[in-house]
Amino acid sequence: MRGFLRPAAGLSCLFAMAVTGCSSGSGGTSDAAPAPPGRASSSPTAADGSNGSSTSYAPYVSATEAADTDGAGSPSTYNLAFVIASGSSCTPKWNGTAAIGSSVVKSRISKLKADGATVRVSFGGASGKELATTCSSASKLAAAYGAALDAAGSTQADFDIEGDTLTDSDSVALRSQAIAQLQKERSGLQVSFTLPVMPSGLDSDGLALLESANKYDVQVSTVNIMTMNYGESYDGDMGDYAVTAAKATQKQLKKVFGLSDADAWGGMALTSMIGVNDVDGETFSLSDAADVRSFAEEKDIAWVSMWSTFRDVQCASGSSGTDDAATDCSGVSQSSGAFGKAFAG
Repeated sequence: MRGFLRPAAGLSCLFAMAVTGCSSGSGGTSDAAPAPPGRASSSPTAADGSNGSSTSYAPYVSATEAADTDGAGSPSTYNLAFVIASGSSCTPKWNGTAAIGSSVVKSRISKLKADGATVRVSFGGASGKELATTCSSASKLAAAYGAALDAAGSTQADFDIEGDTLTDSDSVALRSQAIAQLQKERSGLQVSFTLPVMPSGLDSDGLALLESANKYDVQVSTVNIMTMNYGESYDGDMGDYAVTAAKATQKQLKKVFGLSDADAWGGMALTSMIGVNDVDGETFSLSDAADVRSFAEEKDIAWVSMWSTFRDVQCASGSSGTDDAATDCSGVSQSSGAFGKAFAG
């Protein structure tokens, strides 16, 4: 998904699950899916949605700047975007610029947690360099990931891998090794992968990343697919496309991980880009959000999300957003926080 360094040409899609056994979270709510039968697990319990559903709401937020709409829908978890490398070094920074121990970020996290929510640190995104492309060894990479998690006080790590980074087999393997090492050191660490998707499902690169996670025994709680920015030929109903992509991905997850229908749905998450997307003709409406929420509840999908809370407002008159995706507004007619409330159910 978009980083904060510059407006990206497009996020892909977040959503999917690779459960090779899930670890329990600490203290707060958990978005992890139940482990499939026959696999060792501490069997974490999914957080309840505001309407009693097991599908929780976990939007993407800026780690450095608060938005008035952050709390719309009372999220159970916030995905903090994004930790990437500082230049070409193995040093983790928020958006590549702010120190992971920044007092501004620490204060922001404290406020996000004030009502009982947890935070998930999201590594990667569409901008800058993901740490697996700059760190020289699995041990150094694991240390960089761990330092960011410790700074945020989080036991949940999301890896948003897309674009050229997803096609880089060397960094994919190194990341898998580092995550596996980190999980040996931190038994409660929950891991999700956020991946691009099409209505036909994950592409070969996304599947190869999940196979790599399997190879190195990464314990994956959730695969989050980014249901957005499919291409100019996809100018139909975005809610329908999200559901179609979810159904295709669920079949892939069953095959890759040997899961039952229920476990494959339960290890999946869905992330949509609200309002006007980066691809012409793609607009995700409030009714689409309601449809995705309803479908997620029907299938007991782990969590739903959106890019992003700071876009969950109507664009000011005369500003960009009605034809092109805007950084700080949705481009559709809405009340502030309306998408958050729709996704929360």
